[in-house]
Amino acid sequence: MNRVVCFGEIMLRLNPPGYLRVKQAASFEASFAGGEANVAVSLVNYGLDAAFVTRLPDNDLTVSALRTLRGYGVDVSHVRLGGERMGVYFVEKGASQRPSKVIYDRKYSAISTAAPGDFDWNVIFAEADWFHFTGITPALSDSAAALCLEACRTAKERGITVSCDLNYRGNLWSSEKAGRVMSELMPYVDVCIANEEDAEKVFGIRPQDNNVQAGKINADGYREVAHDICQRFGCTRVAITLRQSLSADNNNWSAMLYQDGKAYFAKTYAMHIVDRVGGGDSFGGGLIYGLLSGRDPQSVIEFATAASCLKHSIPFDFNQVTVKEVENLMNGDASGRVKR
Repeated sequence: MNRVVCFGEIMLRLNPPGYLRVKQAASFEASFAGGEANVAVSLVNYGLDAAFVTRLPDNDLTVSALRTLRGYGVDVSHVRLGGERMGVYFVEKGASQRPSKVIYDRKYSAISTAAPGDFDWNVIFAEADWFHFTGITPALSDSAAALCLEACRTAKERGITVSCDLNYRGNLWSSEKAGRVMSELMPYVDVCIANEEDAEKVFGIRPQDNNVQAGKINADGYREVAHDICQRFGCTRVAITLRQSLSADNNNWSAMLYQDGKAYFAKTYAMHIVDRVGGGDSFGGGLIYGLLSGRDPQSVIEFATAASCLKHSIPFDFNQVTVKEVENLMNGDASGRVKR
């Protein structure tokens, strides 16, 4: 069985019930989430062995978070205890022309104050085939960025495939700093994952005739974006999600996989969204599973796109779907009829 190690931050997610705004809320629904943890949960749902590595404070919130991950089958044996707090973020669900909104309360979280040497990567990677992180983790602090670099170097020395979802977050760092830091990490990355804006925000690489805010996506232009990333950093594959936002509730969803000089495009899904937070992570999980399971490139991108499409119908961050459910959608079962 393939083993994937995911490294990053898990946080307490709080969202007002229904469509209430944060400033209206008298109560919040609580769950746990984080980009790399979301990927780990997807992978164990598909039958792979996944470990999640982070640093968390020694308190009852951590006990609850680790119990949650263990409940899904994620290996948390390499989580380190230390630091003062678990990061928190608030999710305000958008509707119609009002976008969803995320408010972070994660400064000085336990993982952001961790430093190189805090983890024994050779032990962590002992049986690993794949290492996954996102651009969110190095955005947390300079020491977290150094930790990512330490992990990437060790993974590369051990011949482990490395994937990175760029996941640019303007609330965490500037485009200029993201470009500097990620340019140091990217030479270690084999598989780069991005959304339709990340390459532009981080590296200044954008397709022509594209206007994401207006919902105008030039899908063919992303061939050149992926080609440029491969040329600049030596990645073997680049996967880019292509979201056409019609409103907060309704999006058209597709994606592209670029490898060996060729682009493969998935079919487009018209989605009515229940919860879009975690949608990109579910795509990353589907992509990693597709590649590790030996599928051909077209099947890989179709699987990842369908998996993420289904996630948009599920509340909270974790994708609660099976391989069979994803394959049913890939094969055209998109009616939403009751399964009896």
